[in-house]
Amino acid sequence: MPAHPPEQRRQLGAFLRSRRERLTPEECGLPSTGRRRTPGLRREELALLAGISATWYTYLEQGRDIRASEQVLTALAVALRLDRHERDHLLGLAGHPRADATGEREPLTAAAAAVPLLLQPAPAYVIGGTYDVLSHNAAAEELFPGLVREGRPANFVRWVFLEPVARDVVVDWEPEARGLLARLRTLAARHPGEPRWTRLIEELREGSPQARAWWSRYEVQPRHSGRKRLRHPARGQVTYAYTAFHLAEQPEQTLVVYVPEDGHGPEDDATTAPPPGPRLPQALATPTGQETPVPPRPQ
Repeated sequence: MPAHPPEQRRQLGAFLRSRRERLTPEECGLPSTGRRRTPGLRREELALLAGISATWYTYLEQGRDIRASEQVLTALAVALRLDRHERDHLLGLAGHPRADATGEREPLTAAAAAVPLLLQPAPAYVIGGTYDVLSHNAAAEELFPGLVREGRPANFVRWVFLEPVARDVVVDWEPEARGLLARLRTLAARHPGEPRWTRLIEELREGSPQARAWWSRYEVQPRHSGRKRLRHPARGQVTYAYTAFHLAEQPEQTLVVYVPEDGHGPEDDATTAPPPGPRLPQALATPTGQETPVPPRPQ
């Protein structure tokens, strides 16, 4: 059985080569030997600096089916003068991810976790890079039934592809699901080899024929705001405008807020609903819980 998938080994080799080629012998205290056919250090020179076999290093850079120990990788990171993030990336590609990369959920500050609760009754949630739902309010749980279940972390992309009810809730399921998968691929490209990402992608491809077929098309798309037609359990089909806000210190964590375009929320009774128009969430209303009245226009 191979140590790592071929694509992961190829990325590891490409990363090592790119970092080797950006160094010069002079920077590393090695004597210059005149003109060179390729930029940067030679493989033999890097192997010498790291204290490993030149042949073994060549196999590693070529993507051969070998497994490097964390000690050897650390020696390579020092020889290549990698910063902390580059070192973590190298270890992840080689099958030694950071301790926090194996966790199921990303850390979320208490202040950020409270925001969806403040936005009730507008459906709102905070998602991480792998679309784990890190915080949500009751309106979101009502709008997306089955998203939150006992005994497993909520994940929006898993809900869309693997939860049968999602195809009833999301009116335009195929284009919405395809766009969601393209956004997941865009984010996954920043985390090659990290277990949280590879596990989720494998689960989607195994459990959904559509995810399996669309993943091979290499479609990419950034996270964005937009409109979505959803079937609310009480109100039926509703068109929502949704807005995505990226957290300043955690740009892969995103607050998503849904506002119905018909101007009122699910808590409004049909006989007492206000006329169509923009509606503030409760948290943005006046302290009495009532929205700020709009003065009449002069006649």
